[in-house]
Parts: sequence; C-alpha cells; structure tokens
Amino acid sequence: MKLLENKVAIVTGAARGIGEAIAIKFAEHGAHIAFTYVSDSSSARAAALEEKLTGLGVKAKAFKSNAGDFAQCEAFVSDVLKEFGTIDICVNNAGISKDNLLLRMTPEQWEDVLKINLNSVFYMTKQVIKPMMKARNGNIINMSSVIGVMGNAGQASYAASKAGIIGFTKSVAKELGSRNIRCNAIAPGFVETDMTSYLNDNAGAEKYLTDIPLNRFARAEDIANVTLFLASDMSSYITGQTISACGGLNI
Repeated sequence: MKLLENKVAIVTGAARGIGEAIAIKFAEHGAHIAFTYVSDSSSARAAALEEKLTGLGVKAKAFKSNAGDFAQCEAFVSDVLKEFGTIDICVNNAGISKDNLLLRMTPEQWEDVLKINLNSVFYMTKQVIKPMMKARNGNIINMSSVIGVMGNAGQASYAASKAGIIGFTKSVAKELGSRNIRCNAIAPGFVETDMTSYLNDNAGAEKYLTDIPLNRFARAEDIANVTLFLASDMSSYITGQTISACGGLNI
C-alpha cells in the first residue's frame, strides 16, 4: 500500500543524506516531490536524484534554492505551486553544523548556523501555510536533532538552532491545528551521512556508540521511515510532538 499516493511534498536540502533518503521514500509511496539543493557542486547529484524519483513513477523537480534566504523561499514555494498545483507536505530538512567551543566560536559561525537551521524553518513554514490554510489541510515536518534535546559540548550553535525548532514546532501545531494543519519534529541521533563523517574515526565512533543502547548509528533510511509515518495518515492524530530517532541515546 502506498501511503502518500498523489500527495505533493517539498523536501529542503535533499541532494544528499537524510533529505535524499526522505525524497526517495516518499516517491516510493506515491508522492510527487519538489526538492531543493543549494550549491552548484550539488547540481549533478540533484539531477541524478530527480531522474531517480521520476523513474519511480512520480513527478519530481529539483530547485536550486537557499532555505536560509527568505526571498528565495518565497520564490521557491511560488514556483512549486505553479509547477505542482498544491503543497500537501513540507519537510524542513536543510541544515548545517559549524562546531566549535564557545570560547572560539565567532559571531559569523553562530549566525550562519541559526540562519540555515532555524530561520529556514520559519521562512519555509511561513510560505507553505498559505496554500495549506486555504486547502484546510497540510503537514509540516521539521528536522531537529537529539543535540537540541540534550545539548553537547562544542555544539552550542547547533543545539540552540535545533532546540529552537522544537519550540517553533509546538507553537505552529497549536496555532494551526484548527485549520487541519499538523506540525511535528524529528530528533535524529547520530546518522551516517556526510555531516557526521568525522564519526568514521574509530576512536570517535567507539566513544559515541557506548552511549547508544542499540549500539549502532542510524542509517538515513531509518530517519526517512519516521518521516514517512509522520507524513502519512497513520499519524493523523499526532501534532506538536518531537519524535526521537536516536537509538535510545537520550533515554
């Protein structure tokens, strides 16, 4: 059974990692996909993903757009509506990390992380709720992190941005629930992606694995499966929640 048949979904930051896995999972379940990538270096990967999604029998299109720029978000959503006609699901996945000890962290590093990780969620949500409110139906899923729940040394900016997403999610859920718009967050633990490639160092990996009851890092597909659940009608009575997908790290 396809859980998202003929739904139109936006996935930001989908040229690689978790975003790519979500786009593929959604397409496998019948959703049409509009996704973003931000850099010219990702254009080939984005084109390959677009081709792969189309091969799954759905409509798909890659858009070069920076989720941390309000004007670009506005133009992107407008283009998606012209191309696809509606927006049923928005997955705010775009994110970066610039880890540094607080004493060494520069204002520029702090602002870059907040802009891409937190501001982008506000920018995109502000745009997609307009057609969703008109349709009296919509589903917004924000990618937070277990670090936003627990905190972590050397990741003050990342933790602050991801914790902010959780508060934002709860507020949107309360504000828009009466319009049949749901909003939830996912808090992944350590996931095997380019962003966490430093974990491939054996000593570093072993340090984190000892704190994870399931004794492994997540695969991108693990997070995509949770996202699919929240995007589908199987979670129709769930809103304002943060689902931890961390292998038990934050127990």
